[in-house]
Amino acid sequence: MKIIDIKKYAIHNNHSFILKLSHSRDIILFNCSESLQSYFIFRQIKMNNISKIIITDLHINNISGLFGLLSSLNSIGRIKDLHIYGPKGLDAYIDLGKKYSHTNFKYLLYIHTLKNGLVINHFKYRIYALVNINRFDFVIIISEVPGKFRIQKASNQYLFPGPLYRNLKKGSTFILPDGLVLEGYKFTLVNHMGSKFTFVLNNYYSRKYLEKTIQSMILLYE
Repeated sequence: MKIIDIKKYAIHNNHSFILKLSHSRDIILFNCSESLQSYFIFRQIKMNNISKIIITDLHINNISGLFGLLSSLNSIGRIKDLHIYGPKGLDAYIDLGKKYSHTNFKYLLYIHTLKNGLVINHFKYRIYALVNINRFDFVIIISEVPGKFRIQKASNQYLFPGPLYRNLKKGSTFILPDGLVLEGYKFTLVNHMGSKFTFVLNNYYSRKYLEKTIQSMILLYE
């Protein structure tokens, strides 16, 4: 999986932006400004595809649209779980909003407190949080995705669908009883390279910090 067209999906409004990963319908939302829903409608992005929301800090610009978004997801009939990651106190903010508006969500809402280190460990990507004074910066590492399996070539070798297909796609090599060698890389197209993406949210960027992330794609916010 790799980050696709980040400029198209980035919202340069306060500190909110949308991250859509290839080979997946899921959307990761960083912060939730008040005008975010209008952007979803304008770009025709399905809000129901939001799988995770990450709040970098509890500044009003980052959470002003959060409860409205959660309510909208409830209104459109969302039933799948939603995970929200944020600093300590975010759960109390959401609880107060539910109490004040007398709202209960039909979907399960999981709230995770951000800590330094690995935050999300997905088989296609990992997200790390780095404490930076009173807020967090993030490093997103996207795993390499195997190329498409060449079914026709496997069929020409009289190979039948099953565990063998799966292992060949992983690049495994097999030697058949008659001595024929099956090399996995010959049965798949070129792999999609992984990538690294860094989200730096700070008014002052140190040279040392940027030198550490120079090999990655960097998104800086002030």
